[in-house]
Amino acid sequence: MLRRSPRLLAALNRTTTFPAKTELIQASSRLRPLHAACSHHAPAYARHLLDETPRRAGSIVRALGASRAAHLEAEGVAALHCASLKSGAVLDPPVRTSVLTAYARAGDVRSALVVFDEASAPDVILWNAAISAFTLNCRYSDAVVLFWRMVDVLGVFDSTSMVIMLSGASRARNLDHGMVLHGMAMKRCPDTVLSLWNALIDMYAKCGDFYSSEAVFQTMSYRDTASWNSMISGSIFNGLSDISVCYFKDMASSRFQADEVSLSSILSACSRLDNLFSFGESVHSSVIKLGYEDTASCSVANSLITFYSELGFPEDAEEVFLSISKKNLVTWNAMIKGLVDNERVNKAMRMFQEMRSKYHPDVATLVTIISACGDQGLLPEGKQVHGYAIRKGHLYVESSVGNSLLDLYMKCKDPSTACVLFRTMPIRDLISWNTMICGYSRNDSLGEEAQTMFKRLLSEGLSGTLTTILAVIPSCSCPEDLNFGKAIHSFTMKYGFLSGVSAANSLMHMYICCGDSLAAFSLLESITPVSDIISWNTAIVGCVQNGLYIDALEAFQFMHSTITINPDSITLVSILSACGSLKLQSLGKSIHCMTLKHLIASNLRVKNALITMYFRFADTESAELIFSSLGDRNLCSWNCMISGFAQNNEGWRALQFYQKMEDFEPDEISIVGTICACTQLGDVRQGKNIHGHVVRFGLETNAFILASLVDMYSKCGELDISIRVFESSSEKSIACWNSMIAAFGFHGLGLKSINFFWKMNNSGMAATRSTFIALLSACSHSGLIDEGWKYYHLMSEHFGIVPTPEHHVCIVDMLGRAGQLQEARKFVESLPTKQAHGVWGALLSACSKKFELKMGKSIGEHLFCLEPENSGYYVTMSNLYAYQDMWSGAVQNFRYCVLAACSVERDTIINYQPNSIPSITMQVTYLECIKKDGRCDESSCRCLTSLGASTAPSMPCRFVRWP
Repeated sequence: MLRRSPRLLAALNRTTTFPAKTELIQASSRLRPLHAACSHHAPAYARHLLDETPRRAGSIVRALGASRAAHLEAEGVAALHCASLKSGAVLDPPVRTSVLTAYARAGDVRSALVVFDEASAPDVILWNAAISAFTLNCRYSDAVVLFWRMVDVLGVFDSTSMVIMLSGASRARNLDHGMVLHGMAMKRCPDTVLSLWNALIDMYAKCGDFYSSEAVFQTMSYRDTASWNSMISGSIFNGLSDISVCYFKDMASSRFQADEVSLSSILSACSRLDNLFSFGESVHSSVIKLGYEDTASCSVANSLITFYSELGFPEDAEEVFLSISKKNLVTWNAMIKGLVDNERVNKAMRMFQEMRSKYHPDVATLVTIISACGDQGLLPEGKQVHGYAIRKGHLYVESSVGNSLLDLYMKCKDPSTACVLFRTMPIRDLISWNTMICGYSRNDSLGEEAQTMFKRLLSEGLSGTLTTILAVIPSCSCPEDLNFGKAIHSFTMKYGFLSGVSAANSLMHMYICCGDSLAAFSLLESITPVSDIISWNTAIVGCVQNGLYIDALEAFQFMHSTITINPDSITLVSILSACGSLKLQSLGKSIHCMTLKHLIASNLRVKNALITMYFRFADTESAELIFSSLGDRNLCSWNCMISGFAQNNEGWRALQFYQKMEDFEPDEISIVGTICACTQLGDVRQGKNIHGHVVRFGLETNAFILASLVDMYSKCGELDISIRVFESSSEKSIACWNSMIAAFGFHGLGLKSINFFWKMNNSGMAATRSTFIALLSACSHSGLIDEGWKYYHLMSEHFGIVPTPEHHVCIVDMLGRAGQLQEARKFVESLPTKQAHGVWGALLSACSKKFELKMGKSIGEHLFCLEPENSGYYVTMSNLYAYQDMWSGAVQNFRYCVLAACSVERDTIINYQPNSIPSITMQVTYLECIKKDGRCDESSCRCLTSLGASTAPSMPCRFVRWP
């Protein structure tokens, strides 16, 4: 049977192109009329045989027709084919056509071509069936070749041929071919049948030319329900849901009644737009009225389930589901997907278990359930589904189930199982590789594995796609990955992926994370003509996340002033964060005005960012005013207020807001902020109340909450409770260990801090920079000089942690407390210049505490040159002079004291008479104190006291600068 197939296959494998439109029209004019076409003539003996077996041929045709509903595999079709050969029924043209069509529907195109090739003189019906076999299996180019062979052999085509070819052009999204076929049909078949008109409507719509679909529809002299359905589905395909509703209404007012296809299509359109929900409900009423709510196919009911689910009404969807008497597989899948999309995963899992007792879940079911388990972190449930897929052999059917399982294990942080599954997958495709690479990239500690997997992909001869590039780029997240990131950039340029903005955006973010902001902005500059708001947000957000606030502001200024791209809420949230971090109050207020001008200030995320920014400016009044103006508040709004007051040392206000939280359950951020407020106030009673809330709601496993509780109890003098809280935690995070080490140091138990450090190290927990800050601070408070030096050197030599200015400050503080100021100075002078600025300030504080005026004076002069705007240095020097009763020096330093947290009003004159210096009239600068309770802030009081004032003034202070 297979011996003759190479003849046709060889002909179809030749490279051919679709003729030009004019050539096709010329060719169509040479065709003979349809009645002149050759008919299918069987040999005489065959006719005699068929005369003797009419019932057998009919039964085979019926069985082959039934195979469509039963989704018969190629083996089943082959069995029926053998029966037809044995009985000789295959010589009957309808039987041969049915066999060919059944093979095509089973996806076995080669066998279908063998059946066609065995016909000595196929008629137009068999030719059409063979062409349809190609279009049905997405082999449009082969269908074009076979179509022109039919034209050459028969000299004719009919309307069915045109419908089949238009269907193929529609699936291939080939508008040019479709237009040529349209011209041929109009020239050859002026009295075109209705099915051809409907095929033209569908072709234009699927090829993205809905205007032409409407033009064809308007020119039709006669329409049927399928015509209206083509317009409704075509408008939906082109994203014109509103237009589809108009066509549905026009259809309802015509003499044609909506059928299952019409109702299912319009419900699909209504599910895409929130404003069509009411119309969708009215369609539901029509469904009930027309009796389509519970039909054998369940198509309308399934669409209703999807409609209610996608618009966020899973209860209504479930009501429709329960009303269906005979549910099919699609019904169960629609309901399970609806529950998953509405975050009812546990209920979806129960429905999946119920479904298994009545139906065999298919690939779509398994992919939905596995994806839901991955998104919710339900690893045990996901493993159960994995076992079911293995038992039922779904992993051997196609790769989508295996790929979903890979994604599940990666999202549930089980990369080892994912790796084993990847190696043993029976069917593996490029999506499998992309899933593994993306999963490794999402895990900060597995970036190297992602890069290795990408190299393996290329070494096996696979060509990555844009998705592969976007998956591997996030693995480059630190300066050490910069070279690999540049290699990916070169690969992207070589294979033309950089033409897409998404690849450029991802590369920009990579360069920023790797510390090469110059390359990032150079890339941004190169794509400026095609850049969008996502490109600029990528640059701005990336800079803010990596602490490059100045670069973020410069990018925002260029975007706003040079190109016509308006900032969105994401842009403004990042820029407000940059302003707050840099304490740029004037710029921050300007951005606030911009949000009001562009009507973005009503965006809740922007308002929350404004609250945070004003708290960073220590402008608690403005932050509270914005919070009060919020119409809608979310949990983040309350967290901003609690954390903001806690960060501004107004713990009692933070507790007030915690107690006033409306309709929101506190999360870890709320609780951590409140515990920090209790720590500031020393309010251990309120802290214990919060601890009780943590236990009642099962939050005691949260690492950040545990660390803050340990810190709170230790600073409130309850070290024993800190230890119990620490020991009660089942999984001790690095934050908990650090808090415990710091707690012992705070109580002067440096040796216990050291013991805990080694206990942590032996448990397998890796020390961090914060760990050594806590350890060095403990050594400082406990006077353990030798141990402090030991662990300072171990940090870099044994643990590979580069010391930061915070570590250097701890060493200076340790030496200062021990009175070893000369050693401290030598240590600071040995540091690189960039790291020494803040450390010099710590050394100045150490001199102040030890009343070392001579060294303090030289250090102060050095700091005044480095940071003349830092008022803290002037206050420290003024206090140092005051401690030595050197009031002239104190006054001299106080003259340059500028409190950065105060607002300025110039040209006000007052007289102030310190107790120990002569009266003098002074040119003043009015500095409004931060505190609003009628008293000046702490640093202001110190300045006045150092000048000889007996008491701090009760009204806001006016500070002076001599001319």
